[in-house]
Amino acid sequence: MGNRVTREDFEWVYTEQPHTQRRKEILAKYPQIKTLMGPDPHLKWIVSGMVFMQLLACYLVKDLSWKWIFFWAYAFGGCINHSLTLAIHDISHNVAFGNKQAKWNRWFAVFANLPIGIPYSASFKKYHIDHHRYLGGDSLDVDIPTDFEGWFFCTPLRKLLWLFLQPLFYSLRPLYVNPKAITQMEIFNALIQFSVDLIIYCLWGLKPVIYLIAGTILCLGLHPISGHFIAEHYMFLKGYETYSYYGPLNWLTFNVGYHMEHHDFPSIPGCRLPMVKKIAAEYYDNLPHHQSWIRVLWDFVFDDSIGPYSRVKRLCKLAKES
Repeated sequence: MGNRVTREDFEWVYTEQPHTQRRKEILAKYPQIKTLMGPDPHLKWIVSGMVFMQLLACYLVKDLSWKWIFFWAYAFGGCINHSLTLAIHDISHNVAFGNKQAKWNRWFAVFANLPIGIPYSASFKKYHIDHHRYLGGDSLDVDIPTDFEGWFFCTPLRKLLWLFLQPLFYSLRPLYVNPKAITQMEIFNALIQFSVDLIIYCLWGLKPVIYLIAGTILCLGLHPISGHFIAEHYMFLKGYETYSYYGPLNWLTFNVGYHMEHHDFPSIPGCRLPMVKKIAAEYYDNLPHHQSWIRVLWDFVFDDSIGPYSRVKRLCKLAKES
């Protein structure tokens, strides 16, 4: 149980990511999939309801004891906040208002960010495009752990700690791996976020602010929903770098579990990804996938062959910006 994992480096490959070719094949065979692309008309209303639900929760928790603040942050508020981060993920692909209204999507992501308590949406957008364009790209895809993470977090106890600290690593890793200039949108995101945090503090005190931020940190760390971080791209089977999950937690996470389908068609909103799998079933049914994010977390911690090094890496040439 305390032994180091046998893997001592990432799985380096010298091929292109599989999603580009599969997308071409599926579209050639099933051109009707193009009709699934475009905005989700319900997303803005669902997200708005979640934001206002959290604002109501801020009022309801203002007089609770600290133990109940952290309990509800983990059991309820954090689940909503984690779900909102995945809504922001969808919005980063312009599926709230469509590609022709890109700015509306950016500002709506800032609105969806409010209950999270920490400015996040603009920075996520800046880096997430690289995750799709350069999947597994060395020094480009900041979703890949660093060499230090792979080397150090190599026993069950350390991997458990790594899962708990995931929000910290996801926040700081881009600054080390692929630092980029701060954008104007990131400044607006931070100013609006901290202003709302201050308003909540002035209205109802410190406890609601802690409720929001603690929920975000706890539920992006060691939490069943956080199984998707590991399930999506950690190599549980050699030769496969992206995995889908078809379990019930997709209902809470905007179908982020349909991850192979998402990387094949990032412009299709999460609500329609099950239709992709249904239409092109022969492309997905025989690929390895997960049925439980809790089982994913368990295997990650206790299987010595899996750890932060269990990722595919490749060298990618920078694409020319249009």
